[in-house]
Amino acid sequence: MSFSGNDALKLAEILRRAAQLEILPRFRNLTAGSIRTKTSNLDLVTDADEAAERFIEAEILRAFPKAAVIGEEGVSKNAGLLDGLGDADLAFILDPVDGTLNFASGLPLFGVMAAVTVKGEIVCGIILDPVSDDAAIAIRGEGAWSQRPDGSTTPLRVASPAPLTEMTGNVSWRYLPQELQPVVTGNFARVAMVTNFRCSAHAYRLIASGNQHFSFSSSVMPWDHAAGWLIHREAGGYTDHFDGSPYRPVNRDGGLISAPNKDSWQAVRDALLGSKS
Repeated sequence: MSFSGNDALKLAEILRRAAQLEILPRFRNLTAGSIRTKTSNLDLVTDADEAAERFIEAEILRAFPKAAVIGEEGVSKNAGLLDGLGDADLAFILDPVDGTLNFASGLPLFGVMAAVTVKGEIVCGIILDPVSDDAAIAIRGEGAWSQRPDGSTTPLRVASPAPLTEMTGNVSWRYLPQELQPVVTGNFARVAMVTNFRCSAHAYRLIASGNQHFSFSSSVMPWDHAAGWLIHREAGGYTDHFDGSPYRPVNRDGGLISAPNKDSWQAVRDALLGSKS
């Protein structure tokens, strides 16, 4: 089964409408009862997450009736939804509000993410920034680009390789094994700058557009990474798990590092996961 450029634009418009109807009206307008915890006080869900996921799922099934839809909020209630991802003829992986902690804090740094898979292979990725109303889009084998509401586009390209001491990147380390946390955080000074945007959507947009060199994530849930992985790859980048094995959206652990090329990946991996000299 193929997924065309027109299909990608149709999906991007669904995400955009969800943002306009369900997400932005609730931004900085949440009541205490509309913010809830899932696994911890740092793992939140809001009415916007749930309403946006319902809207996107309904619109996807209207446009692609035979598709499987796997959303973060749906999986939090029924983990079995993930089981068929690798075999589905056509599946959509959704993060309706990536960066929920930022969204709930009134920080305009969140995104809407969707990836499309065919038999477990990622064929399309879209990351919408609801605030700027533009989307990073990639189709497997056809490149990656940023698309504005007027239809104009800009090709995306990763940063040129740079010495480790000049690299900047986003590091999300909260879900690392406890023994690795002080190792990674203690090695931050080996690179030029480390940020943590608490938002995979913007971390991937930055590295795919060449505005940061790398990203490092301890968690590999597909709604956080499938779309960004393809966008970064189609922009020329390289991603592997910490052990050097390739990423697939069915993988559940192993961490992820993305960088401009394999040599840069290895340099970041050795710098952050190696012991301090």
